[in-house]
Amino acid sequence: MMTDNSNGTADSPGLSGNGGRRYPDAYVRYLVHFHAERDYFECHEVLEEYWKEHPGDADGEAYVGLIQLAVSLYHQRRGNLAGAVKMLSGAIRRLGSGAAAELGIAEVELQRLMGARLVELGDPAAFVYADLDIPLADQALLRACEETSGASWERWGQPSDLSDRYLIHKHTLRDRSGVVEERERQRKQRQEKRGEGA
Repeated sequence: MMTDNSNGTADSPGLSGNGGRRYPDAYVRYLVHFHAERDYFECHEVLEEYWKEHPGDADGEAYVGLIQLAVSLYHQRRGNLAGAVKMLSGAIRRLGSGAAAELGIAEVELQRLMGARLVELGDPAAFVYADLDIPLADQALLRACEETSGASWERWGQPSDLSDRYLIHKHTLRDRSGVVEERERQRKQRQEKRGEGA
């Protein structure tokens, strides 16, 4: 697999690791958002975009699992434990059988961490949110994350800033004007096509 660097091309030079394995830039950015910024919403955005643009990618199911893991943590942090359980259960299924290991992750340890969290979520009255780290087995991948993260590397592995309202409620507070404009443009296109077919 070739790395998709910030220019978005899948045939760009890649990041080495895992026996010469090349990781997409979107995956490295996902890991930086996950560990250095604790921006699980952005994790979802960046990896989902890559996944949709590369439908035949052999790691597609693992990417969906990582997206589900980030969404689960986003829900956990906001107190939506039912949504968190659903997403985490999907992540556990998709990130097993070697899928996570292919992405430079210590899969057995990740499965243990996710399983333990699922048990914790089973007792909502006692649940206290804590971030979860993805254990990376590939040191070249970890170095790529450090290079990509820049100044935010200093925060790698630090707990979420639970006082950051924007971080916690990003899906409700972000600027959606671009999304609204694009939906309106597509709606008008559909109307025009229906008009042409009449």
